[in-house]
Amino acid sequence: MSRLRRMAAPLVLAVGGGLFAAAPAAEAAPAACDTTSTPYTYVVTYQPGTRASAVDKELAAKCGTKVAYYAPIGVAIASSRNADFQEKIGVYRAYSGAKDVASQGAAASARSLGAVRTLEDTRSVAAADDLSAQQWDMKAIHAPEANKIYQGSRAVTVGVLDSGIEATHPALRNAIDARSSAGCVTGAPDLTPASWQPTTSDHGTHVAGTIAGKDPAAGFTGVAPGVRLASVKVVNDAGYIFPESAVCGFVWAAEHGFAVTNNSYYIDPGMFYCPKQPGDAAAFEAVRRAVQYSTHRGVLNVAAAGNSGFDTTAQTTDPNRPHPVDSSCGILPKAIDGVVKVSSVGYQGTKSSFSNYGEIDVTAPGGDFGQTPPAGEGPSCPLSSVVGGGYGSKCGTSMASPHAAGVAALIASRFRGIPPQLLARVLEGEADAVKCAATETECTGPAKNNSYYGHGLVDALDAVR
Repeated sequence: MSRLRRMAAPLVLAVGGGLFAAAPAAEAAPAACDTTSTPYTYVVTYQPGTRASAVDKELAAKCGTKVAYYAPIGVAIASSRNADFQEKIGVYRAYSGAKDVASQGAAASARSLGAVRTLEDTRSVAAADDLSAQQWDMKAIHAPEANKIYQGSRAVTVGVLDSGIEATHPALRNAIDARSSAGCVTGAPDLTPASWQPTTSDHGTHVAGTIAGKDPAAGFTGVAPGVRLASVKVVNDAGYIFPESAVCGFVWAAEHGFAVTNNSYYIDPGMFYCPKQPGDAAAFEAVRRAVQYSTHRGVLNVAAAGNSGFDTTAQTTDPNRPHPVDSSCGILPKAIDGVVKVSSVGYQGTKSSFSNYGEIDVTAPGGDFGQTPPAGEGPSCPLSSVVGGGYGSKCGTSMASPHAAGVAALIASRFRGIPPQLLARVLEGEADAVKCAATETECTGPAKNNSYYGHGLVDALDAVR
């Protein structure tokens, strides 16, 4: 855990013998703060419980201003125009994702938002009177049968930490809880409706529909249409999710009684954050504290495994940033203890070609362009709601994760107040085992706990009966 560095005590020199003691040397005047350069936002770590006045004092002395301060976890969100602000605070205590992006240049920034994200673009728009026949993903986890028994409780809220949710969408307008929604892009919660609705991406709207959408006129139904959704916008208009946004989102979830959050993203700009490296250490610690705070307050956090198609436990390089990666490093937020990590399967029930693997808790449908359903059963990628009141398909572990979050919400509805650790165990226990196929040579472990599918394919029907 990071600690405040103590200010050095002033040096006192004894002067003896003479009638007149020498006057102490005047302290050098502090350099003026930069008032013209581009401001960047930082996460800054303190001892949990540090007084806000102490935070304000240090930030002001080091040319920063407070955007938000989360005292229970000792994390401040600060803004500064000074290029040396991180050095002034301490390179293991402060980090700015936006400044890191700017320093990498356009080519490196493009890598951060490259193929792993464009995979999840809306590929096709469904046009049919009844979409239920095209929802092979829901059939794979027995959601239609589960919905006949139980659709979840309105007392359960799932936080969708994403790019915003279209609150007027026919499948979502009855599910959105505006009072529990907030924009967290700046690192400080904004309750205005415009702050938590989508602007440049339909990603969050698609995720939301999978969790709890219901549109009888179109025949579309999500996993748990009886629960409520909160839109917590953490994705900025450029497509980045920086540490300060995620910290705000997890704290918001903790303090507003969410039972589950879905996190279909990794924190930018690095794919891996390393707690022993400058800058990374502050980001890792800030997010870790926020996630664990939410867990302690009763939230189960569910996250996508990622779309790079590699073993996350065996990486030695970061595909987004030039820094070494070892076993202490991880993709945030899924690397934090207690977060449910979800891999993806396609129509045939085998791992999606793009899905990360290695340390997996459960698997769920995320599609695969190489696993094409028969005619009439829908596109290769899961179908869900998109902005403009329509429907479309997307592939990705981002689409798998909300299936797991929806099943978790059904379990949380049945067992109100269930602790997140127990909720995770029930989710895993009710999953259907998926063993490694003979051809899946990189898949290791038994059928009920392996590196491709974790404890198995989530099962909505088993969750409600």
